[in-house]
Amino acid sequence: MDYQQKLAEKLTILNERGNGVLIRMNYIKKICADSKLRPSFLTDKAMEPAIKYINKKFPNIDFRGNNNNLTNIQRQKSDILGATSSYYDSFMDVIEFRDHVYELLNTIDACQCFFDISLNFEFTKNYLDLIITYTSVIITLSRIDDKKVLVGMFNCAHEMTNGCSDPSYPRLGQMFVEYEHPWKKLTEEFGPHTRSVTAALLSLKMVYPRRNLPAEQWRSAQLLNLLSAPATMMDPA
Repeated sequence: MDYQQKLAEKLTILNERGNGVLIRMNYIKKICADSKLRPSFLTDKAMEPAIKYINKKFPNIDFRGNNNNLTNIQRQKSDILGATSSYYDSFMDVIEFRDHVYELLNTIDACQCFFDISLNFEFTKNYLDLIITYTSVIITLSRIDDKKVLVGMFNCAHEMTNGCSDPSYPRLGQMFVEYEHPWKKLTEEFGPHTRSVTAALLSLKMVYPRRNLPAEQWRSAQLLNLLSAPATMMDPA
């Protein structure tokens, strides 16, 4: 049964989680785009060979060879590891959020949930909100120009410090490659969910045009008068 899956609760929790991830993606995008806020290692002239090399080879970066391009990362590996770890963790949160969104959308489809904004407002609204939040996270991620450098530097420093890559690096690198053209990838992802998304969107066509009417038309139709039609008082406007 749908209620046993606690789908409404999961939608609420994932929306809150997604908003937190989106805030961090916007923050990273902002500081990377501002010359005054950019991390110092991204503006260090000595790091330019490493930055160019990582951008060119990402995600298949040769950490173990005698690569002169990565010499300065070797020298500052502890500082770089500490400076990039928070960015790396934030990008990993995108993967975790994406996994949970995939799982929930598939469960909703399997349960054949019914979406209609006028009948189950909160459920339909939260479903559409999750799609919007997820799309916003992915689009914002795709617009962070330095994401490959941040992740590549972290993994270089991790490899040089621990003798192996971070276990999550392959998935993270693959995600960055997949979303180089985000709209194409998002279209593929939502293809299997067309029925549910279409039903939720089509249910808006009778509600939202009325909500966008001028106030004068609302008054003339007595939509603002709570006592004009008591029987419909609890219906969505």
